[in-house]
Amino acid sequence: MASPQDLAHRWLELDKNPATRNEIQTLLDAGNVAELERKLRNPIKFGTAGLRAAMEAGFAGMNELTVIQASQGLAKYVKETVPDAIERGVVIGHDHRHHSETFARLTAAVFLNEGYTKVYLYRGLVHTPMVPFGVKRLRAAVGVMVTASHNPKQDNGYKVYWENGCQIISPHDSGIAKQIALNQVPAVWDANLCDSHPACIDRTQEMIEAYFKTFDQLVLNREGNATTDLKVVYTPLHGVGLPFAERSLAAFNLPKFAVVVPSQAKPDPDFPTLAFPNPEERGALDEALRVATEVGAQLVVANDPDADRFAAAEYWPEESRWFTFTGDQLGAIFAYGLLQNARQLGTIPDAQIAMVSTAVSSSMVRSMAEVEGFHFEQTLTGFKWMGNRCVELSTTMTPKFAYEEAIGFMVNPEAVLDKDGVSALGVFLELAVKQRALGRTMRQYLEDLYEKFGFHQSANHYFLCHDPQLIQRIFEKIRFGAADSSDWSHRTEFKRDGKTLRYPKSLAGVPISYIRDLTVDFEVEKLDELGAKGAPIEVGPKEYRASLPLSPEMITFRFQDGIVTLRTSGTEPKIKYYIEKRGSNRAQVAKDLQSVVEAVGRELLEASTNGLK
Repeated sequence: MASPQDLAHRWLELDKNPATRNEIQTLLDAGNVAELERKLRNPIKFGTAGLRAAMEAGFAGMNELTVIQASQGLAKYVKETVPDAIERGVVIGHDHRHHSETFARLTAAVFLNEGYTKVYLYRGLVHTPMVPFGVKRLRAAVGVMVTASHNPKQDNGYKVYWENGCQIISPHDSGIAKQIALNQVPAVWDANLCDSHPACIDRTQEMIEAYFKTFDQLVLNREGNATTDLKVVYTPLHGVGLPFAERSLAAFNLPKFAVVVPSQAKPDPDFPTLAFPNPEERGALDEALRVATEVGAQLVVANDPDADRFAAAEYWPEESRWFTFTGDQLGAIFAYGLLQNARQLGTIPDAQIAMVSTAVSSSMVRSMAEVEGFHFEQTLTGFKWMGNRCVELSTTMTPKFAYEEAIGFMVNPEAVLDKDGVSALGVFLELAVKQRALGRTMRQYLEDLYEKFGFHQSANHYFLCHDPQLIQRIFEKIRFGAADSSDWSHRTEFKRDGKTLRYPKSLAGVPISYIRDLTVDFEVEKLDELGAKGAPIEVGPKEYRASLPLSPEMITFRFQDGIVTLRTSGTEPKIKYYIEKRGSNRAQVAKDLQSVVEAVGRELLEASTNGLK
């Protein structure tokens, strides 16, 4: 194994950026082995989410060298895999973060050097959905968006879209990673190459106009939108969203925002007013809510820094407070609103309408589909899965909507097969305008949905754990039980491949009826009926296999009127939990939900014993 000093010398051989070279050279001269080890030992991993890491020197960070290496591997893999890739080209965009423009320009230089005859580099700042839109519209072979979305200011990222306009899925991630490993030496390092190269094409304004033209199919109340007195405050959270959000208003014929939060209106890579530039984080909308209260607005809407996510809050005068909608509540609002829009247009039978959400999102849209008759499916977490599933469904149906609970909404899948906070903003505000014309609020609209499809309440949060081995032990104990136990009466006994799967039979005193473990490809329904037959149960090679693709640690339990999913995060030291209860008695649902939340921490994760925070 190479020493930290050897790794440092290897870095210095490859790196041509004076700042990052100096960073490693200084550590080498100081003999700071620990920092050299941290920065150089484990290279940044390319996965289905592309790259995302802190911007710093070293093979583990986001920097010019690692971006060039990733681009070389990607360009070569796409040439080998996508028909006519050289002629079809690549679409590249970037946000406002530190170094984003340089990273995008270096990416363009690599593709030019690899012989691509069309390198569509967006000029200026764009929101993330412009890249998947451009890939589809220009029939490009691949797309790259340089962004870290709502991550902290020190991070940046490199997001890849395949020729179908969706985020990449396996096996492309591993194929690209292999090519990156084979192409470590930079063949070109020129951020200015695109300025003079004839194959570097500027279609920026044309694509922006085409993108907003697709909004025509979303607008159903142009006249009513123009005359509304609804007052809306907007914040882009120091990101790129403002010009695109304003164009969204224009496309829907909506009045201008009452106020754009002044301190957060302009792109600022340091996010000075925010601890975390994520609209989901507690306190992120505080400044917008303060401004909205001052001007007497009814709604606050927000995008995250790269404007692919959407958040909304409404003032409730009867309670003298603001209410921020959860991602699942917005998902239900969008689903029913878009269903009603499709019915108003009358061109698609309900049974041909398809909607998709993830395995950790609320089951309310499923409940809606059962009543209303449209097609509904769940996928693994992430728009990479939902987007690709929508592509498959589009051969026989018309996908109209997809969402995940992390305030990501795909409301215009014919144009963008990824979450898009700008189109979502327009759709939401048109719906709010319609409700206001009826003398109603979005809260009342949501209440109607609860009345019709049942009250669904979620509790989604996480425990921090910086020890990967401890996380593995926690999930193994859930899956196999305690190693020193001899009493399995409260556990399942499914014998498979020489191991016994011993999941808990109950949670918070409620019997578990369904288990899905995507880590070990296991799924069982009607567990209570199987348990009555006695244990153990011998599992054949093709029995009890999961209905979704395999995933790193992810276990789901269902019980009467409720569901719990536990999973790890691919980018953060977290064990995430997603819990939902439903019923007609809200007070009882809230009480039962809290009971399950406590049981997850106590019975499944043993948070106190394991030191989870």
